[in-house]
Amino acid sequence: MNRRRTGIAAAALGVVVTLGLSGCFTAFLPEAPPTAVTSTPTGEDVAEDLRPFYEQHLDWSSCENGFECTTVTAPMDWENPGLGDIELAVIRQAARGGDRLGSLLTNPGGPGASGYDFVADSIDYAVDSDLQEHYDIVGFDPRGVGRSTAVTCLDADEMDEYLYGLVDGERGSQEWIDAIAQGSKDFGQACLDHTGEALQYINTVNAARDMDLLRALLGDEKLNYLGYSYGTFLGATYAELYPEKVGRLVLDGAIDPSTSNFEVTKTQAMGFESALRAYLEDCLGGRECPFDGSVDDAMAVISELLASVDASPIRNDDGRMLGSSTLLTAIIYPLYSPDAWSALSDMFRDVMSGNAGYAFFFADAYNGRNDDGTYADNSTEAFMAYNCLDYTYNADPAKMAEEAKELAEDAPVIGPYMSYGDIGCANWPFTDGAERTEIHAEGAAPILVVGTTNDPATPYVWAEALADQLDSGVLVTYEGEGHTAYNKGSSCVNDTVDSFFIDGTVPSRDPMCD
Repeated sequence: MNRRRTGIAAAALGVVVTLGLSGCFTAFLPEAPPTAVTSTPTGEDVAEDLRPFYEQHLDWSSCENGFECTTVTAPMDWENPGLGDIELAVIRQAARGGDRLGSLLTNPGGPGASGYDFVADSIDYAVDSDLQEHYDIVGFDPRGVGRSTAVTCLDADEMDEYLYGLVDGERGSQEWIDAIAQGSKDFGQACLDHTGEALQYINTVNAARDMDLLRALLGDEKLNYLGYSYGTFLGATYAELYPEKVGRLVLDGAIDPSTSNFEVTKTQAMGFESALRAYLEDCLGGRECPFDGSVDDAMAVISELLASVDASPIRNDDGRMLGSSTLLTAIIYPLYSPDAWSALSDMFRDVMSGNAGYAFFFADAYNGRNDDGTYADNSTEAFMAYNCLDYTYNADPAKMAEEAKELAEDAPVIGPYMSYGDIGCANWPFTDGAERTEIHAEGAAPILVVGTTNDPATPYVWAEALADQLDSGVLVTYEGEGHTAYNKGSSCVNDTVDSFFIDGTVPSRDPMCD
C-alpha cells in the first residue's frame, strides 16, 4: 500500500509500497450478542465465556511522571474467547479537579500509534487542561501495538531494507511488480513467524471490542472517547458495535468508512498535493524560498526532483540511498503541520544541493527510526497488520495500471508514487479483509466529527461523509491547514469540544471555526 499513516504524532514534530491507511471493517460486525449470563463491574450482562475477562481485577501501579499503569487481559479472538489471550497496556492520569466525570479514552491514530506513549509523553498535546480537570485521561496500546501483545516482524537491518531499499525495474513494470510482491510476501511471512496466531486477529473490530472491555473495567457505564485520525475509525466502529454504550465521542480528522480502497488512496494523494501547493504559496510569498516563479512552476520542479532521485538515487552518509519513495515520505511528513513548513524548505534546499541527510532525517522521524539505526516502536508492523485486515485488495496489474493513470491525472506530483498500493496486502498471510460500508451507529448519543478544510492526511470530505453517515453525527469544521484541529490553537474548536465533553453541550449548527 502507498497510502499514508493517519496519526497526530506526525503533526507534532516512506511512502513505502506496503503501507496504507485504515478504512472500514464493518463486514465483521456481529449480528447479535451472545446469551448474557453474568455482569460487568458496571452491572451489564455479558456472555459466560467472557466472564473471566469482564470480572478481572486491575492492579494499578505507579509509573513514569506520576501516572498509573496496568495490564488488561483480552480474548485473542472475540468470536472464540477460549482460543487464547492477549494483553493490553493501559496508562492513566487521574482527574485533577474535584468534579470528576469519568474516564476519557484516547487514541492518536495510525493505525499502530501508541496511545500509551501519547498520554505518557505528551498528555498536554493529547487533551487540554480543562479536560484533565474533569476526566481520568486514559491511553492504551491497541492490540498489536507497542507494549500490548505486539506484531513483530523484522530486525532493524531488515526493516531498513524493507522501508528504504530500492526496487529493481521501472515503476509499474512486471519486474518491479514481481519484486514488490516477493518483498511483501516475505514481510508478511516474517510477521506470522514472529507474531504467531495473534496476527490473524489484529483488526479494528477486535480493537473496538477491547475498548469496550476497558470501558467496563474502568467502571464507566458509557464510553467517553477522543479519537484522532485513524482513531476516528476505531471510535466509529465502537459506536456501530455498541451504540447504546456511546457516551461523549469526538472524532477529529475523520476517515470515511464507506470509501473504496482506491478512492481512499486518490483522495489522500489529492489532499497531500493540495497541502503541498499551500506550502508553496506560503513559501513563494516569503524570503529564502528554495523555489521561484509560480506555484505551478515550483510543483514542476518537485516533480522533476522526484523523478531524478527515482532514476539516480542520492547516497546518504550511512550508505542508504535516497529514492523517490523515501523522498516523498520526507516531503509528506512536514505537510502534516504548517509549523513544519520552514523545515520543509530546508529539506528541499538540501536535496537540490545533492544531499540526502535532511530527507532521511524526516523519513526516519516518520518511520520511528532512531539515530543508531534501531526502531523506537513497531508502528510499521502494526500499521500493516491492521490495514491488511481492515481492507480488501485487488493486485491485478491491469487494474492497478488503470488506477495509476487516474492517480497521475488527479495528483500529478504525488499520485505517481502512491500507485500499485494493493500489492502489499494481496500478499499478506491472511487475505480475508473487509469491504467498506457506511457506519450509522443507530441509536447512539450525539457524536462530534471534527474536520479541517485542508487536512492532507484525512481530507475534509471524509469528515463531511462520516458526520452525514452517523445517525447522530454533528460536524465541526475548522477552516485551516494541518492534520486534526483540537488542541492545535483554535479556541473555537477547543471550546466546542470541551463544552461537549464537560457539559454535554451539542452544537446546534456547525460553528465553522477558524
